[in-house]
Amino acid sequence: MNVRDEVSVWVRSMQGTDSALVRPDGWQFARLDPARTRRAAVLVLFGARQDRSQAPAPGDITHDDLDLLFVVRAGSLSHHPGQVAFPGGTIDPGDVDEGSAALREAWEETGLDPEGVELLGPLPEVGLPVSNFMVTPVLAWWARQSPTRAVDTAESELVFRCPVSTLLDPDRRRTAFLERDGFVSRTPAFITPHAVIWGFTAMLLDAIFDGLGWTRVWDRSLEIPAPL
Repeated sequence: MNVRDEVSVWVRSMQGTDSALVRPDGWQFARLDPARTRRAAVLVLFGARQDRSQAPAPGDITHDDLDLLFVVRAGSLSHHPGQVAFPGGTIDPGDVDEGSAALREAWEETGLDPEGVELLGPLPEVGLPVSNFMVTPVLAWWARQSPTRAVDTAESELVFRCPVSTLLDPDRRRTAFLERDGFVSRTPAFITPHAVIWGFTAMLLDAIFDGLGWTRVWDRSLEIPAPL
């Protein structure tokens, strides 16, 4: 089974079940307000790395040959300013489903060509109380890659790709902590050359890598302050 099919099979195994992707407690500062909750979707886009001098044959690609697409949110935003996120946003009434919403938002934020992206399917939605969203991660495969950039700097100040091998490196993994009003939130963190990924996005990454069986043992006792 090639790595694209491996991801696809796992996504399908998570659908139609009551499995929670991310544990709902221990990291959230607030509770969801059902009366105001909105729905959103993010695109978790796997693509073959472009920084290799010699690319492996398609059938020989492993997860170490992949990377993921991220955006750094603008520092002026009211929610999660300056944090690393997957491309995505609010599901609009005109969106057919979560996948179309995630792909539309990714195009608006990064300028990628949607025609080159193969949607593999949604994962169970995860609550994000601080901004009162229910977020559906949509996994996708970058079958025909295209250039990306920060299209609207009022929304995203940087778009970057990070190798999966970097994200899985135990030496680059930490636990980020943030104290507020006597409550301490702890989430996984990933130290990348571009930025530290922590909080909600890191929780999703951690859960996806665990689910796929890609996680390498790392020292969760190594803590860093959340980079606000």
